[in-house]
Amino acid sequence: MTTSTDQILDPLAERYLGQLRVEGGLSINTLEAYRRDLIKLQSYLVRHRAGMGEAVAPQQLTGFLASLNEQCLSSASMARTMSTLRGWFRFLVREGLLPVSPMQDLSVARRAIRLPKTLTMAEVTALLDLPPLPALEDQRDRTMLELMYASGLRVSELVSVELVRLDLGVGCLRIVGKGAKERLVPIGEAAREALAHYVDHVRSAILNRRASRALFVSRRGGPLTRQAFWKIVSRRAQRAGIAKPISPHMLRHSFATHLLEGGADLRAVQAMLGHADIATTQIYTHVERGRLKQVHRQFFPRQARSLKK
Repeated sequence: MTTSTDQILDPLAERYLGQLRVEGGLSINTLEAYRRDLIKLQSYLVRHRAGMGEAVAPQQLTGFLASLNEQCLSSASMARTMSTLRGWFRFLVREGLLPVSPMQDLSVARRAIRLPKTLTMAEVTALLDLPPLPALEDQRDRTMLELMYASGLRVSELVSVELVRLDLGVGCLRIVGKGAKERLVPIGEAAREALAHYVDHVRSAILNRRASRALFVSRRGGPLTRQAFWKIVSRRAQRAGIAKPISPHMLRHSFATHLLEGGADLRAVQAMLGHADIATTQIYTHVERGRLKQVHRQFFPRQARSLKK
């Protein structure tokens, strides 16, 4: 059960987030993630009789991170938390509240890299090529999945994209991603055809004379939520007979992995995904190498032989 201390963030931390909002150009989702990280830190420090603006011993930070490890957070969430902590303590140093950042002397064992979970080509085909249902929403849902797999969009980008950002003639989308950075994303012929049909025949019928800026709309006229899209993916996976758990982000992971398996340039994939750092994109090369090793183990004729003399 959460307490009010867990929910109400220290005013100093609120001021820090306010600076990030004005100067950092961060998305609302990123700022909310930073807020959650700082609330977790604050809650931990309060339990250990320390304050947000006070000196924190390295062992306290180690204890805090160990408590997060026990929650089995993803490597991406842990990396973001570390980034939040570094930024927060740099802010305290700039404000003259700390002489140095406690992160400077902190040694944290790196967690093992968790490779992105992806779909096979057969699973993607099963998900996209389900027999159509009569409901208009079914055509919308299929178009959304087709676009996400064809473009590698983030879920937040998919549900928030506006109609004016689609150029069917050129076959691309103008996407505003993390940090309010805009990128041009090609959508491919299959997704272009699905979008053309959706825009011409389905979207207006769903809206039923309502006005909306959103590309993908609900019966109420507004954009779909991320939670609603999650349910869409789950339902279609169940219909397709895919047994393993599937998340919407797996389509983005599959897009990147399948491109690299087909020989795409890493920098090009980075640009399409909207990654600021190519190291983030390189994680998909681990998936590709892993699959190559699997194929080698399965089919190389000498694989099962002992090489001992």
